Amino acid sequence: MKKVALFLYSIVAYAIAFASILFWIASVGNLIPEFGIDQAPEMAPVYAILNNVLLVSLFGIQHSVMARKWFKSLFARYFPRPIERSTFVLFSGVLLFNMVYNWQPLGGTLWQVDTDSGLYYALYVLFFLGWAILFISSFLINHFDLFGLRQTFLELQNKPYTPLRFRIRAFYKYVRHPLYFGMLLGMWATPHMTLTHLVFALGVTGYVVIGTLLEEKDLVREFGDTYKSYQAAKPMLVPFTKSRRRKREKSTPMPGSEAM
Repeated sequence: MKKVALFLYSIVAYAIAFASILFWIASVGNLIPEFGIDQAPEMAPVYAILNNVLLVSLFGIQHSVMARKWFKSLFARYFPRPIERSTFVLFSGVLLFNMVYNWQPLGGTLWQVDTDSGLYYALYVLFFLGWAILFISSFLINHFDLFGLRQTFLELQNKPYTPLRFRIRAFYKYVRHPLYFGMLLGMWATPHMTLTHLVFALGVTGYVVIGTLLEEKDLVREFGDTYKSYQAAKPMLVPFTKSRRRKREKSTPMPGSEAM
């Protein structure tokens, strides 16, 4: 019964996290105007900015702390190890929903593309493409491991957890973190850029850069020279930004990788 309970816990955590991501996409894209981030300002700009900085900070600190190896080891001392990832996913989902729902609008328009223009539809194509890249990238890693379901399912089957292998395929041939690239593309590709949206995008981008640098240190510790070679060959967040000369000099076969 305990293992069943752990698996059910991971399903609930997954559902909350997935719903929060969908809410985020709908809100930042103003797909449902009533829940969009571009509402009329409700407080003075200085207080709104302080509120928004706090929201991003809470989300970023939780991600950065709970993703570290020392925290995972500490968690396993007091709670079942198989739900460590699900707990991370649960907290991430709650704090993401909190950040989007409580984001304070600032008003103002930086640009607005005419709805009858081709650029308007092109920007929305990029918007949806970005989020599609995010979801596809999660499956290229292993969607169910990333969201904590694989860990509790293996426990339910009395099978030991096996870490994922380092593989290079599809989007990962062009950028080290396509999931984050897709997220940023979805954040920035908008036909209506308000000050509210700009601050939101800057806050999330700042977290992504900091969080990615911390994650890269963990990946180097885990995969060693294999990941260092990958770092030298591929850009971190934006595809095709490594110079061709640097690629020729640094790109070498990576043991244990699987290119597809």
